[in-house]
Amino acid sequence: MTADLALFLGLAGVAVFSAGAMLISRNSVYSALFLVINFMAVAVLYLLMNAAFIAMVQITVYAGAIMVLFMFVIMLLGAQRVEIRPSLAWQGPAAIALAVALVLQFGFVLFGRPAGSGIEPTFNPEYFGSPASVGRLLFGQYLVPFEVTSLLLLAAMVGAIVLSRAERRT
Repeated sequence: MTADLALFLGLAGVAVFSAGAMLISRNSVYSALFLVINFMAVAVLYLLMNAAFIAMVQITVYAGAIMVLFMFVIMLLGAQRVEIRPSLAWQGPAAIALAVALVLQFGFVLFGRPAGSGIEPTFNPEYFGSPASVGRLLFGQYLVPFEVTSLLLLAAMVGAIVLSRAERRT
């Protein structure tokens, strides 16, 4: 086992554990902190793939700005503890069915295809994850999805402002 594989498996374990702990935790602040741990583990995984730009964006945007926003909302609403509500009868079987489908998909990806089938990745590792290559793809090939996403985020922001103003008036 190489050092890169051991580091990858360790970080993957940390990412999966922190994601599970985030979902299970009843305290919103602890959930947000577990999410920060997950973001950091994913950023180091990006570094293992020689995508330093994407790793730094992961840390600054998600672990920095988004988590500050989450913590601000949690503290503003005073929702540190989550109330336990009775679950609906269909949620358990639906969760089990989705978990089985996910495990079957993992099994198909790992063991279902012959080694030579599929599309082999063709990329130049020298330019992979660089700001120039990300910008070229984002504003070239993926310009329309980028603009649609920006419009959706703008609509969500306007909607949040309208909803919060309506609450303050009442």
